[in-house]
This record gives sequence, structure tokens and C-alpha cells, in this order.
Amino acid sequence: MGVSPPKTGQAIIPLKLILFMIKLDAHQHFWLYNPDEYAWIGENMKVLQNDFLPMQLQKELDSMSFDGSIVVQARQTLEETEWLLKLASEYDFIKGVVGWVDLCSDDIENQLKKYSDNPKFVGVRHVVHDEPDDYFMARADFQHGISLLEKYNLTYDLLLFPKHLPLATELVRKFPNQRFILDHIAKPLIKGQVKEPWASEITKLAQWPNVYCKLSGMVTEADWQNWKAPDFAYYLETVYQAFGSNRLMIGSDWPVCTVAGGYQQVMCVVTDFIKQFDDDVQKKILGMNCYRFYLSKIQY
Repeated sequence: MGVSPPKTGQAIIPLKLILFMIKLDAHQHFWLYNPDEYAWIGENMKVLQNDFLPMQLQKELDSMSFDGSIVVQARQTLEETEWLLKLASEYDFIKGVVGWVDLCSDDIENQLKKYSDNPKFVGVRHVVHDEPDDYFMARADFQHGISLLEKYNLTYDLLLFPKHLPLATELVRKFPNQRFILDHIAKPLIKGQVKEPWASEITKLAQWPNVYCKLSGMVTEADWQNWKAPDFAYYLETVYQAFGSNRLMIGSDWPVCTVAGGYQQVMCVVTDFIKQFDDDVQKKILGMNCYRFYLSKIQY
């Protein structure tokens, strides 16, 4: 069977990554720490008050036999987007960048044109759950920005709290051809084992086939010092039933996850859970779904 040549300006990913199992961490961050730009890192998160860079993550990926990762923005600046793209050009294991652009700006299309020229710019995220307006996603300027992403073949990461899920469902309904992905299973209150209305609302969101979900960010919603694997069982089972095996992917949320556990320990929450399923399902969740969602725009 023939292989199509790459389009102009697009990177070539080795064919072996398609033909064999690829394992990808769908959600991680890098930063050079300073207290002004990372004010959300409080005194109870001292472990995060350090630089976190690709060389450190490479060791963690190797320890789990993972092939690469998707790096996600942590600051809402164009400068960070450019920095992450620079890192991705220097480290092959960074397979894609979910950056920030100002979706509400009159200049949004120029920003999208500029960054989408880089084949590793795969998606966009806005820190919606930190917006003081709970109805931020209903804003006309925000939705105009969302409406342009499909044109540039870009995904959108939904970073939400459970209270935002009904509005997220309305958003994905309005843009059925846009690829959305829910970060951190919408951050349910795992520490208190709060199940509703999170479970009902995430099931409604999952009815839209253009929405995927990351099995990530769960340990930081649990008791950081005392969590156990059974704490996550209900939440993992709920999202598996809602999204199925084709729309879920593993993510570490490194280095944020380190406030509650080491990289391998955190990733094993998911890898141990999916051992109940056959090899094909495990391969999808451990990498192929991530590849299909974020990287399939890249030709071979």
C-alpha cells in the first residue's frame, strides 16, 4: 500500500509509529517558574515552584515506555505559545502543542494563521474555569474564535469545573464539526466522592461524538496525601461508559500531578484501570486515540 507524500511545510512522522503501538501522554506542561506569572502555585504546592523542562519529562516518559507527549499551555500569553513551539522543534518527543491564542480578539484569525503554519501547533486552550464569568463560553467573541478553529484544523481543549458542563454541551452542540476534548474529566470533587450532577452532565456532553476526554488531572482532585486507586473507580467507570474506548486518552498532567504523586504512580491510576479491557482498547487509550485526535492532520 502506498504512502502519500507530506504536504508542504508538514513534518514527517515515522511510519512505524502508525504501524505499531504508539504510547502518548496527552497532557503535560513546561514552565520556567516565577511567582508573578504562576500565582496559582500556592504555598501548598512548593514542589511546583521549580522549573520543569523537556529533559525532565523525557526521563519520565522513558520510565513508562511512552513515545511522546502533547504539551499544553499553562499561561495565557502568545509568548508561551511561541516558546512551546520552539521546544517542540528541539525535542522530537513533543509531538504536538496545545497553545493559547486570544480567541476573543479582533486579531484572532491572524494569530491562527501565524501559528497553524507550524505543523506541531495542533490545538488551542483557554483557562475557562478561572474566568470570573461562569458564562464565558457563551460570549459572542469567544464563540467567533471557536468558529475559526475548524478552518485551521485545530482542536480545542475544554478546561472546566463541573458547573460549566451544561454550557460546554451547548457549545459543542453549536459546533458539531469542531473537535473538542475535555481536560481532567471536568475536575469532579473526588476527595469528597461527589458524584452528581457531574456524572449526569458529563454523560450528556459525551453524547456529542465530536467530544473526547482526557483521563488526567484526577489525583489533584483527590486527597493529595492519602488517595488510593479505588477513589477513582466510579469516575473512571462513568467516563468509560459515557465516552467509550474510542474517545478516551491517558494524560499525566505533569508536573502539576506531582503535588499528589510521582509520574509512574499517577499514570498507573489509568493503566491499572484499563487492564480489565482487551489489548485493542488499551492501545487506543494509551496512545492511538490521542494520535488520531491531535496528530492525524499530519500526512505521511
